[in-house]
Amino acid sequence: MAVNKCVKFFLFFFNLLFWLSGCVILGVSIYLKVHKDGNVITNEAIPGLDLMIAIGVIIMLLGFLGCWGAIRENRCMLLMFFISLLVIFVLLLALGILGAVEGKKVKDWVKERLDKLTPLSSQPANVREDLEKLQAELKCCGLVTGSSEWTLIPDSCRCNGTLPECSASGVYTTPCSTRIISLMETNMEVVLGIAFAIAILLIFGMVFSMILYCQIGRKDGVTTA
Repeated sequence: MAVNKCVKFFLFFFNLLFWLSGCVILGVSIYLKVHKDGNVITNEAIPGLDLMIAIGVIIMLLGFLGCWGAIRENRCMLLMFFISLLVIFVLLLALGILGAVEGKKVKDWVKERLDKLTPLSSQPANVREDLEKLQAELKCCGLVTGSSEWTLIPDSCRCNGTLPECSASGVYTTPCSTRIISLMETNMEVVLGIAFAIAILLIFGMVFSMILYCQIGRKDGVTTA
Protein backbone atom coordinates (compact mmCIF):
# COMPACT_ATOMS: atom_id res chain seq x y z
CA MET A 1 0.00 0.00 0.00
CA ALA A 2 1.47 3.39 -1.08
CA VAL A 3 1.70 6.37 1.21
CA ASN A 4 -0.92 9.05 0.43
CA LYS A 5 1.07 11.96 -1.02
CA CYS A 6 -1.59 14.52 -0.04
CA VAL A 7 -1.39 13.50 3.62
CA LYS A 8 2.40 13.48 3.48
CA PHE A 9 2.80 16.96 1.99
CA PHE A 10 -0.06 18.47 4.01
CA LEU A 11 1.69 17.30 7.18
CA PHE A 12 5.01 18.64 5.88
CA PHE A 13 3.68 22.14 5.13
CA PHE A 14 1.70 22.17 8.37
CA ASN A 15 4.89 21.53 10.29
CA LEU A 16 6.88 23.99 8.17
CA LEU A 17 4.45 26.74 9.22
CA PHE A 18 4.61 25.39 12.76
CA TRP A 19 8.43 25.65 12.70
CA LEU A 20 8.39 29.16 11.18
CA SER A 21 5.95 30.38 13.84
CA GLY A 22 8.29 28.99 16.49
CA CYS A 23 11.19 30.93 14.92
CA VAL A 24 9.16 34.14 15.00
CA ILE A 25 8.09 33.65 18.63
CA LEU A 26 11.65 32.82 19.69
CA GLY A 27 13.19 35.74 17.78
CA VAL A 28 10.75 38.34 19.12
CA SER A 29 11.03 37.01 22.68
CA ILE A 30 14.84 37.09 22.66
CA TYR A 31 14.81 40.60 21.19
CA LEU A 32 12.51 41.86 23.95
CA LYS A 33 14.51 39.99 26.60
CA VAL A 34 17.82 41.50 25.45
CA HIS A 35 16.53 45.05 25.08
CA LYS A 36 14.56 44.88 28.35
CA ASP A 37 12.02 47.41 27.20
CA GLY A 38 9.33 45.89 29.41
CA ASN A 39 8.08 47.42 32.63
CA VAL A 40 9.75 45.90 35.72
CA ILE A 41 6.43 45.79 37.56
CA THR A 42 4.48 43.97 34.84
CA ASN A 43 7.41 41.64 34.20
CA GLU A 44 7.35 40.68 37.87
CA ALA A 45 3.60 40.13 37.87
CA ILE A 46 3.46 38.37 34.51
CA PRO A 47 6.86 36.82 33.70
CA GLY A 48 5.92 35.99 30.12
CA LEU A 49 9.15 36.43 28.17
CA ASP A 50 10.91 33.35 29.55
CA LEU A 51 7.78 31.32 28.92
CA MET A 52 7.54 32.66 25.35
CA ILE A 53 11.18 31.71 24.69
CA ALA A 54 10.51 28.17 25.94
CA ILE A 55 7.36 27.92 23.79
CA GLY A 56 9.28 29.12 20.72
CA VAL A 57 12.00 26.49 21.21
CA ILE A 58 9.46 23.70 21.75
CA ILE A 59 7.46 24.68 18.65
CA MET A 60 10.64 24.80 16.55
CA LEU A 61 11.69 21.32 17.71
CA LEU A 62 8.24 19.88 17.09
CA GLY A 63 8.06 21.50 13.67
CA PHE A 64 11.42 19.99 12.75
CA LEU A 65 10.38 16.53 13.97
CA GLY A 66 7.16 16.69 12.00
CA CYS A 67 8.78 18.01 8.80
CA TRP A 68 11.62 15.48 8.85
CA GLY A 69 9.35 12.61 9.79
CA ALA A 70 6.89 13.45 7.00
CA ILE A 71 9.36 14.07 4.17
CA ARG A 72 11.59 11.10 5.10
CA GLU A 73 8.64 8.89 6.06
CA ASN A 74 10.35 8.19 9.37
CA ARG A 75 7.95 6.37 11.68
CA CYS A 76 10.07 6.98 14.79
CA MET A 77 10.01 10.75 14.36
CA LEU A 78 6.33 10.73 13.48
CA LEU A 79 5.58 8.78 16.65
CA MET A 80 7.67 11.20 18.74
CA PHE A 81 5.83 14.09 17.05
CA PHE A 82 2.43 12.54 17.81
CA ILE A 83 3.30 11.89 21.47
CA SER A 84 4.67 15.43 21.89
CA LEU A 85 1.50 16.98 20.43
CA LEU A 86 -0.62 14.73 22.64
CA VAL A 87 1.30 15.82 25.76
CA ILE A 88 0.94 19.51 24.84
CA PHE A 89 -2.77 19.02 24.13
CA VAL A 90 -3.30 17.39 27.55
CA LEU A 91 -1.31 20.20 29.23
CA LEU A 92 -3.38 22.86 27.45
CA LEU A 93 -6.56 21.12 28.55
CA ALA A 94 -5.31 20.83 32.14
CA LEU A 95 -4.18 24.47 32.24
CA GLY A 96 -7.54 25.61 30.85
CA ILE A 97 -9.41 23.68 33.54
CA LEU A 98 -6.97 24.85 36.21
CA GLY A 99 -7.30 28.47 35.11
CA ALA A 100 -11.09 28.26 35.27
CA VAL A 101 -11.17 26.51 38.66
CA GLU A 102 -8.22 28.18 40.39
CA GLY A 103 -8.71 31.75 39.16
CA LYS A 104 -8.57 33.18 42.68
CA LYS A 105 -5.22 31.53 43.40
CA VAL A 106 -3.77 33.17 40.28
CA LYS A 107 -4.86 36.56 41.62
CA ASP A 108 -3.28 35.80 44.98
CA TRP A 109 -0.07 34.71 43.23
CA VAL A 110 0.14 38.02 41.33
CA LYS A 111 -0.39 40.00 44.53
CA GLU A 112 2.22 37.91 46.34
CA ARG A 113 4.84 38.61 43.66
CA LEU A 114 4.08 42.33 43.66
CA ASP A 115 4.14 42.43 47.44
CA LYS A 116 7.84 41.52 47.27
CA LEU A 117 8.48 44.95 45.75
CA THR A 118 7.30 46.72 48.89
CA PRO A 119 8.17 48.94 50.68
CA LEU A 120 8.50 51.08 47.59
CA SER A 121 10.91 53.53 49.20
CA SER A 122 13.59 50.81 49.40
CA GLN A 123 13.31 49.81 45.73
CA PRO A 124 15.81 50.90 43.04
CA ALA A 125 15.06 54.06 41.07
CA ASN A 126 14.11 52.13 37.90
CA VAL A 127 11.43 50.14 39.79
CA ARG A 128 9.92 53.33 41.22
CA GLU A 129 10.00 55.00 37.80
CA ASP A 130 8.28 52.03 36.14
CA LEU A 131 5.63 52.01 38.84
CA GLU A 132 4.97 55.72 38.32
CA LYS A 133 4.50 55.12 34.58
CA LEU A 134 2.14 52.26 35.38
CA GLN A 135 0.19 54.39 37.86
CA ALA A 136 -0.29 57.17 35.30
CA GLU A 137 -1.35 54.69 32.61
CA LEU A 138 -3.68 52.50 34.67
CA LYS A 139 -4.94 55.24 37.02
CA CYS A 140 -3.87 53.45 40.18
CA CYS A 141 -1.65 54.09 43.17
CA GLY A 142 0.68 51.71 45.02
CA LEU A 143 1.06 48.04 44.32
CA VAL A 144 -1.03 45.98 46.74
CA THR A 145 -2.49 48.13 49.51
CA GLY A 146 -2.57 51.54 47.85
CA SER A 147 -1.06 54.98 48.39
CA SER A 148 0.08 54.06 51.92
CA GLU A 149 2.99 52.17 50.34
CA TRP A 150 4.56 55.48 49.30
CA THR A 151 6.51 57.52 51.83
CA LEU A 152 5.97 60.57 49.62
CA ILE A 153 3.03 60.23 47.24
CA PRO A 154 4.18 60.94 43.64
CA ASP A 155 2.33 63.08 41.09
CA SER A 156 1.34 59.95 39.14
CA CYS A 157 -0.99 59.08 42.04
CA ARG A 158 -2.74 62.43 41.92
CA CYS A 159 -6.14 62.66 40.27
CA ASN A 160 -9.15 64.86 39.74
CA GLY A 161 -11.34 64.67 42.84
CA THR A 162 -14.49 64.44 40.70
CA LEU A 163 -13.50 61.02 39.32
CA PRO A 164 -15.17 58.00 41.01
CA GLU A 165 -11.81 56.23 41.50
CA CYS A 166 -10.32 59.31 43.18
CA SER A 167 -10.31 59.85 46.95
CA ALA A 168 -11.25 63.08 48.68
CA SER A 169 -7.55 63.85 49.08
CA GLY A 170 -7.03 63.66 45.29
CA VAL A 171 -5.27 60.27 45.13
CA TYR A 172 -6.25 57.14 43.20
CA THR A 173 -7.81 54.63 45.58
CA THR A 174 -7.24 51.50 43.46
CA PRO A 175 -3.88 49.66 43.87
CA CYS A 176 -2.08 48.69 40.65
CA SER A 177 -2.30 44.95 41.41
CA THR A 178 -6.09 45.22 41.07
CA ARG A 179 -5.73 46.95 37.71
CA ILE A 180 -3.22 44.36 36.44
CA ILE A 181 -5.49 41.48 37.48
CA SER A 182 -8.43 43.24 35.82
CA LEU A 183 -6.43 43.50 32.57
CA MET A 184 -5.57 39.80 32.80
CA GLU A 185 -9.25 38.94 33.19
CA THR A 186 -10.21 41.21 30.28
CA ASN A 187 -7.69 39.51 28.00
CA MET A 188 -8.61 36.01 29.18
CA GLU A 189 -11.14 35.54 26.37
CA VAL A 190 -8.43 36.29 23.80
CA VAL A 191 -6.04 33.86 25.50
CA LEU A 192 -8.72 31.14 25.60
CA GLY A 193 -9.49 31.74 21.93
CA ILE A 194 -5.81 31.34 20.99
CA ALA A 195 -5.52 28.23 23.16
CA PHE A 196 -8.62 26.77 21.48
CA ALA A 197 -7.15 27.46 18.01
CA ILE A 198 -3.86 25.84 19.01
CA ALA A 199 -5.75 22.82 20.37
CA ILE A 200 -7.56 22.42 17.02
CA LEU A 201 -4.24 22.59 15.17
CA LEU A 202 -2.78 20.01 17.55
CA ILE A 203 -5.68 17.65 16.85
CA PHE A 204 -5.20 17.99 13.08
CA GLY A 205 -1.46 17.44 13.49
CA MET A 206 -2.02 14.31 15.58
CA VAL A 207 -4.60 12.88 13.17
CA PHE A 208 -2.49 13.38 10.04
CA SER A 209 0.74 12.22 11.69
CA MET A 210 -0.94 9.01 12.86
CA ILE A 211 -2.52 8.42 9.43
CA LEU A 212 0.90 8.80 7.80
CA TYR A 213 2.50 6.64 10.52
CA CYS A 214 0.03 3.81 9.85
CA GLN A 215 0.35 4.11 6.06
CA ILE A 216 4.15 3.88 6.28
CA GLY A 217 3.78 0.82 8.52
CA ARG A 218 1.46 -0.90 6.01
CA LYS A 219 3.78 -0.03 3.12
CA ASP A 220 6.80 -1.43 4.99
CA GLY A 221 4.82 -4.55 5.82
CA VAL A 222 3.87 -5.10 2.19
CA THR A 223 7.46 -4.45 1.04
CA THR A 224 8.83 -6.91 3.59
CA ALA A 225 6.32 -9.54 2.56
